Amino acid sequence: MLANNSFSLETDGYSFLYRLVDIFIIITTFVIAALSYGIEFSQDYFTLIISTLLIYAYLSESMQLYRSWRVGKFSKMILLLSCIVSLTFMCLSAILFIFKLGDSFSRVVIVGWFFSAFILLISWRVVTKVIKSNRRKSGRNNQDIAIIGLTKSGYQLYDEIEQHFELGFRFAGFYDDRQPDRMTGLPINLLEGNIDKAIDLAKAGRIQKLYICLPMVAEKRIAEIIKKTGDTTVDVFIIPDFMLKNLMQARIGSVGSIDTISVFESPLNGMKHFYKRTFDIIFSAVAITALSPLLIAISIAIMLNSKGAVIFKQDRYGLDGRKIKVWKFRSMTVVENASVVTQATKGDARITSVGRFLRRTSLDELPQFFNVLFGDMSVVGPRPHAVAHNEEYRSLVSYYMLRHKVVPGITGWAQINGWRGETDTLDKMEKRVEFDLAYIRNWSLMWDFKIVFMTIFKGFVGKNAY
Repeated sequence: MLANNSFSLETDGYSFLYRLVDIFIIITTFVIAALSYGIEFSQDYFTLIISTLLIYAYLSESMQLYRSWRVGKFSKMILLLSCIVSLTFMCLSAILFIFKLGDSFSRVVIVGWFFSAFILLISWRVVTKVIKSNRRKSGRNNQDIAIIGLTKSGYQLYDEIEQHFELGFRFAGFYDDRQPDRMTGLPINLLEGNIDKAIDLAKAGRIQKLYICLPMVAEKRIAEIIKKTGDTTVDVFIIPDFMLKNLMQARIGSVGSIDTISVFESPLNGMKHFYKRTFDIIFSAVAITALSPLLIAISIAIMLNSKGAVIFKQDRYGLDGRKIKVWKFRSMTVVENASVVTQATKGDARITSVGRFLRRTSLDELPQFFNVLFGDMSVVGPRPHAVAHNEEYRSLVSYYMLRHKVVPGITGWAQINGWRGETDTLDKMEKRVEFDLAYIRNWSLMWDFKIVFMTIFKGFVGKNAY
């Protein structure tokens, strides 16, 4: 999955149970930590617990921790939980610092409390994951699903279900009104009947989920199916084709009294732009201040290692395709800013010894916090490419230039998912663009927080960076 908001909310009792157990763990671990260090339970500590629960609850709901993870990767859920616990700790620390309350509480107790709570929050999820997986593997806690439309997208869905038993889905067949000769290259042996038969199964309660995998040109047929399933209690989903997928996040607007749908438009307008820009200013200012000793040390190392400027500025495309100057620590003996740019490759002789380390750890990107502060870049967004690369790939990769409907970033959704570094094949660039567009379609401030957090563990050092 590309986007973190593609999962439906949990509709059964598990959601309530997770919330209840999380609250129990947070309170219990505090009591144990306080008793272990002989801390007397006071009104201040009671306020501390309530504040922590409110922050944790707000972040958990905002970042959809309690959504159904039946179709999500368990590792992503653990990563999201880690992000929420860390942000809760940082928010609480900031509150204590701003209001000068640090001396009122034991730092050892707070750190021990958060660490033990974090371990238990993960542990109990691991236990429930194992229990659920074993039940589903043995055929329990499964949901019967039917797929309407023996199409390419329908078969992809079927293949996903068959490969992942932990999803808890039991396949009840394909249902399609078309003749078999119109399903060339698809497994017609999996066809169980026509669409009316699938609807009859739904009415009889023999399937719990119905997936419609028809192209949008079959609009009338889809509308008819949805109307008929309105007489059932089955969950109905549409697997979008390309056109529908691109319209799902479209904004409804108007020109006078005429309604419009924005197909290509920046999603960061109004208050969304204000929130993101405020975050960028605060984060970049804090980062520059905190990292200033490191910035000075790197500058000295570059000067001692090779001749040339410490900082080099390269033309890149920014918001709406406007050229910007992106700052980086110089990592090469030769600096290019021409119509033809040769990407760095493994063992590239142009890279200095200090530069190799900087590129490997992404420390060469640190000066871009100044770009963020000045408004040319954002902390999170699609990575800006050299102008020459843009001109090359915009004609090869569909919707490539839509990356520039938002401000480019220091880190991004594509980078933390492994699509960083050299793009020596068209496929690599297509995957990078795919992840960038997913980020743009599904942007939220909480997702930016998540990407920043994930960058700390996954984005700084990568096998594709050299």
